[in-house]
Amino acid sequence: MGFGDLKSATGLRVLNDFLADKSYIEGYVPSQADIAVFEAVGVPPPADLFHALRWYNHIKSYEKQKASLPGVKKALGKYGPADVEDTTGAATDSKDDDDIDLFGSDDEEESEEAKKLREERLAQYESKKSKKPAVVAKSSILLDVKPWDDETDMAKLEECVRSIQADGLVWGSSKLVPVGYGIKKLQIQCVVEDDKVGTDMLEERITAFEDYVQSMDVAAFNKI
Repeated sequence: MGFGDLKSATGLRVLNDFLADKSYIEGYVPSQADIAVFEAVGVPPPADLFHALRWYNHIKSYEKQKASLPGVKKALGKYGPADVEDTTGAATDSKDDDDIDLFGSDDEEESEEAKKLREERLAQYESKKSKKPAVVAKSSILLDVKPWDDETDMAKLEECVRSIQADGLVWGSSKLVPVGYGIKKLQIQCVVEDDKVGTDMLEERITAFEDYVQSMDVAAFNKI
């Protein structure tokens, strides 16, 4: 198992392919597995790695809660596709006595051999993935849109939200939910294509209606 070197373009491509039909590294909710891989990646993946970038931005939103996420961090090599060799921190396999170099081993050469083997395994994985038909990854998102006060025109607020149009975005049902002191929030469902629409974009576009919208939160996020 493993993604290879997540600081390299090859490792990030493996991560991107792995997340093509998954929301999280393990299971159906964010966990310590996501935090371990997120920290190993370190910086946002390139824009053309849609699935990895969508996952990275989503896990980044849990930064303040990461210590409370479920699960226990494991070695990085315990995560990822099963058919890619874990090379994270791996030591070179020991050789049989017949293979011992009596004049001393060359660590540099061994490192190059391990690197070459890793690249060959990753290339095989990439080749297998490329033969699979492309799947359009979609997610169902439930948004909470909060007004400034009880005098905000909620019909107009919803009209503004639904006026946001984008390729890969479909608005669904909605309802008003009381939050206290006579104030109600708009709870609205949408379906998005993951490589075209993200929660960051939705938040930016929705909160731009600042006369009506105080804030937006993601109440639920599920892969379809």
